[in-house]
Amino acid sequence: MSGQQVAIVAPTTLLARQHYKTFTERFEGWPVRIRRLSRMVPAREAAESREALKNGEVEIVVGTHAVLSKQVGFRNLGLVIVDEEQHFGVKHKEKLKELRADVHMLTLTATPIPRTLQMSLSGIREMSIIATPPVDRLAVRTYITPWDPVVVREALLREKYRGGQVYYVAPRISDLPELERYLREQVPEVKFVVGHGQMAPTQLEAVMSAFYDGQYDLLLSTTIVESGLDIPTANTMVIHRADMFGLSQLYQLRGRVGRAKSRAYAYLTTPAEKQITLSAEKRLKVLQSLDSLGAGFQLASHDLDIRGGGNLLGEEQSGHIKEIGVELYQQMLEDAVNELKTHVGAEGLEHDRGWSPQINTGAAVLIPEAYVPDLNVRLSLYRRLSDAERAQDREALAAELIDRFGPLPPEAGQLLKVVAIKGLCREANVSKIDVGPKGAVVSFRNDQFKGDPMALIQFVQKNQVSWRLRPDHRVVVKGEWETPEQRLNAAERVLTELARLAAQAQPAPQEQ
Repeated sequence: MSGQQVAIVAPTTLLARQHYKTFTERFEGWPVRIRRLSRMVPAREAAESREALKNGEVEIVVGTHAVLSKQVGFRNLGLVIVDEEQHFGVKHKEKLKELRADVHMLTLTATPIPRTLQMSLSGIREMSIIATPPVDRLAVRTYITPWDPVVVREALLREKYRGGQVYYVAPRISDLPELERYLREQVPEVKFVVGHGQMAPTQLEAVMSAFYDGQYDLLLSTTIVESGLDIPTANTMVIHRADMFGLSQLYQLRGRVGRAKSRAYAYLTTPAEKQITLSAEKRLKVLQSLDSLGAGFQLASHDLDIRGGGNLLGEEQSGHIKEIGVELYQQMLEDAVNELKTHVGAEGLEHDRGWSPQINTGAAVLIPEAYVPDLNVRLSLYRRLSDAERAQDREALAAELIDRFGPLPPEAGQLLKVVAIKGLCREANVSKIDVGPKGAVVSFRNDQFKGDPMALIQFVQKNQVSWRLRPDHRVVVKGEWETPEQRLNAAERVLTELARLAAQAQPAPQEQ
């Protein structure tokens, strides 16, 4: 109403069509003009809409990626709303930001991409969670079952005879003919229609409208129905080859049913005759366990743990985190965000926050999933470990781990050792230690040794067979350490010496 324009972007033509319909109904009688842009819009209407947007004659435009094309220009864009954000790539999101530097962005999703969730958790983006479902809404009952023609027939007929409709979703267009044959031969009572993305726009529109109006009992389709479609009478969904879908895809698909007051059912079928992969099994188990309403945030957190959080500055939307663990990544990210905020706040003054030394030995340092299966318990142990600065804290934690989960696996033992080494690094002001098969290189923070530099020089001269001080203020220690475990022990020995030297004689504070 303040004279600016709003762009609403949805990932599919079907969802854009539904939003357009809802918005026109909601804004009826208001002085707000709404236009649409997608491949379903006739060329002449699209050209008129683009012209009207440039002149500022239209307040709201609802569309697909077509809104982001170069031909579309806005006179005064104020707000961009992205629905089903998990379907857009980083390039698309950057393109949205480029539309105008000071545009407000609102992204909506039930299952955020790991990268987006990561941004929210680290304070780069603001986040609000809608956790309360509408009144009388019931959770969807989810069954995971090998494909069985009798079970599927029974599910379809039960929905038909209670007056509802069914979605039957397959992962590929090539699966549709086989399922059509099954429905024709085994479930002739059900009247069905087929829809997929390779149909002509008018044909698909006709199919969807007919199903929406209740002319058919079942819609056999690909994942085009995944995004936000709202058909309250459709309350059973059968997903063919559920092992071929991603976690958030399955969650989104399941969200298409149960949108009214009746109980909804989702059948996730897997191939009867062949084994599914471990990660597919993991995804299906997570989905079955999250059957409460509004579980999307938990699901996205699981997704973040399974796939990693992606690259906040690049285009990868998953990955990275799993190399170092969520906790450590969160801590590093939090530090970086805080540092930038502090720099801005203190007019460039260096803020000495809790810095984190780097230790590179090639040893596996983690709490294995087989040792502590529960994700939340694992994360809280990482958090406690990162705070265990003193030796007695680490020993108490190790004793607790052995007591609760049994003997420590090598990786967990090495993780405890790395935490101890970090403490030594802080004592000696070491920012980084790289240990390889032939030796170690130690770098000091700000190129300054914490103790008396003369004590270090004398120590290096005394042990010059294996120790050397380079002109760039780095210390090199020679040695033969073949295995990662040996390298870890070597790092501990080297840093124990440096920490001892640092503790011996602290230099007197210099006058400013």
